[in-house]
Amino acid sequence: MGKSRLLIVEDDIDISNMLRIYFTGQNYEVDAALRGGDALDKTRQNLPHLIILDIMLPDIDGFEVCRILRTNTRTSHVPIIFLTQKDERSDKLQGLELGADDYITKPFDIEELKLRVQRAIARAEQQSLTDPRSGLPSGRLIEEQLRRIIRLSDWSLMDIRIKHFEAFKEVYGFVAGDDVLRFTAMLLSEVVDELGTVNDFIGHAGGDNFIIITSERAAPQIRQRLKERFDEEVLSHYSFLDREQGYIVAKSTDGQEQKSPLMSLAIGEVAPSRYEFADIREITELAAEDRRKNN
Repeated sequence: MGKSRLLIVEDDIDISNMLRIYFTGQNYEVDAALRGGDALDKTRQNLPHLIILDIMLPDIDGFEVCRILRTNTRTSHVPIIFLTQKDERSDKLQGLELGADDYITKPFDIEELKLRVQRAIARAEQQSLTDPRSGLPSGRLIEEQLRRIIRLSDWSLMDIRIKHFEAFKEVYGFVAGDDVLRFTAMLLSEVVDELGTVNDFIGHAGGDNFIIITSERAAPQIRQRLKERFDEEVLSHYSFLDREQGYIVAKSTDGQEQKSPLMSLAIGEVAPSRYEFADIREITELAAEDRRKNN
């Protein structure tokens, strides 16, 4: 399993550096932002597993950052721990009402903060809110989005699977496989940022399977851009020899060596303008059928 990603939003450079060094030493992948606006940009570009958020920031305060994250479809699930000098009950209540997961007051015990971070990430994973490798919404959050859109008229669901992923993992190992899953999650986010909207939904259904919910108008462009960029950028995950020959040699289930093509994306798409859905299971079944038929 890959490292959990933390985003530290703190305008005190000394505290920010201390937290970055400490949590990096605890085997987290850590990024930092000094301003609220920067935090929103960084969260959109590379979804963290958890945000440590100071309330007092030089541009917009932590309460507003939290509110924006909680009202955005793609970031509403990210655990947030408020970090502040204030110890007033009203401030704590305001943070919790906005959807913060926890609250710790300066000066703080770094070991206590570590435990709170671990607990918040574990809770999100146990409740099937996020996939531990990609940090994207999974399980229950995907089901909630499906129940939401089935009542609407303008949407498209894209079922995305990484073809030949298991063969790649067999040859390169599960660590390299997890790197490909994180790369794919970041690629989906970048393409949706470019061609979709902030309210589009990106989920990790499990294994090598992802979903995007966007508008029917944007879906064809997103689909084409994803395929083009994935084909080009996934090559960096292969050795020079495998890139040059255009395939890898993997063992089949009976132990025989066989050639496997390089990874690519298979994408299925459904929309209410073309199908009628009786329940959410039909949405995913028809999207998977479209993916198998057209790829």
